[in-house]
Amino acid sequence: MANTSVLRDRIKQHLLAQIQRGELKVGKTINLAALSRGTGISVTPIREALSQLEHARIIKAIPNRGFVVARLTVEEAKNIIETIAQLEVMALEASNFKLEEIAHLKESQSQMINATSISEGLDKRFKFHNQLIQNCSNKVLLQILQDLKLRFHFYEYVFIKEDSFFQKMGVQTHAIIEAIAEDNIPTAALILKMHWMSVMEHMENQMNVKNG
Repeated sequence: MANTSVLRDRIKQHLLAQIQRGELKVGKTINLAALSRGTGISVTPIREALSQLEHARIIKAIPNRGFVVARLTVEEAKNIIETIAQLEVMALEASNFKLEEIAHLKESQSQMINATSISEGLDKRFKFHNQLIQNCSNKVLLQILQDLKLRFHFYEYVFIKEDSFFQKMGVQTHAIIEAIAEDNIPTAALILKMHWMSVMEHMENQMNVKNG
């Protein structure tokens, strides 16, 4: 069982990397046989990985065609971000922070704003948000957030192309950490919600430009 789980996760990361690099386009069918041959992994863990990615709405199953990379609409992006914001605020409000954990947050935030590429910056941003709520004891809440972020994180790679995005995010995430360091979680939660609304505004503008 453990081996199947490892292979499944390896396939998930393989597919996500292909999507992020543009090797798997939106609407393109994922060939299970070719994927099995290319990775040396049997079909069973591949199907499990595809089912999990479908659950996260990154891919979708189409009758008589198989799995394809799903397209994100502007409305769905807004819904996802609004939900992530609400759930992450809940997780933050249910968290406690030790001094070393605040130090780790500062380090992750620094890595994000000092990243040398957009891709690296987005990866560090994903890491920062995971660290921000890692002490939340509600594992169901964390799993739901993980699934939502998985889908949204992929589309960040598509629509976020400007260094200025990280400058603005840097100011906001720094303010979140400062509020946490002052043991002012309500203020940190408020800034976090504003942070996600800024992300939503940026993504909506970029998606409208690309779709227009």
